[in-house]
Amino acid sequence: MKSKTNFTTERLVQTALLVAIILLMAFTPIGYIKTLGLEITLIVVPVTIGAIALGAAGGALLGGVFGVTSFIQCFGMNPFGAALLGINPWATFIVCIVPRILMGWLTGLIFEGFKKTKVNKNLAFAVTNLAGPLLNTIFFMSGLILFFYHTDYIQEIASTLGVNNAFTFAIAFVGVNSLVETSACFVLGTAVSKALDVYKTKSGRA
Repeated sequence: MKSKTNFTTERLVQTALLVAIILLMAFTPIGYIKTLGLEITLIVVPVTIGAIALGAAGGALLGGVFGVTSFIQCFGMNPFGAALLGINPWATFIVCIVPRILMGWLTGLIFEGFKKTKVNKNLAFAVTNLAGPLLNTIFFMSGLILFFYHTDYIQEIASTLGVNNAFTFAIAFVGVNSLVETSACFVLGTAVSKALDVYKTKSGRA
């Protein structure tokens, strides 16, 4: 009974710590690195790490926290988000939050699937940390296109990018930024996941 209580307490502490990290990253420059015209979102990293450590439910919860912070930023902190909010507040709420919950949940399921097949841990960490940012981009763009593609605002952006359909808009819109973001989250997330696994093994918590 005591062991179960300790395990539950440890999970609560881990969850609270990751939530705090997400909040810190969301409202400081740490979470959104702007360089050379790119905006690299690193908040996917703690969500993915949480999905690995806490499972699909934990990943979904952390993804939801990430989504809420994204929605809050639509209130004057992010020009693009503010524009979407002005067009359709409810759709903006869905696009900000639902994709992030799905990303966290599915990332957790992917890692749980690897554990069941007893695949090499390093491979599992690598694939899961690659899946996190990719799923985030895919789900967000899917929601954006579903709710906003036919609005004048998005059509104006599409025209500026020189594209005339939803698929090419998605590719052009995320472009190089998505490649850099995915690579950064993959490298950082995999490194942290491995380090935490080594720590858990040495401390007898694996």
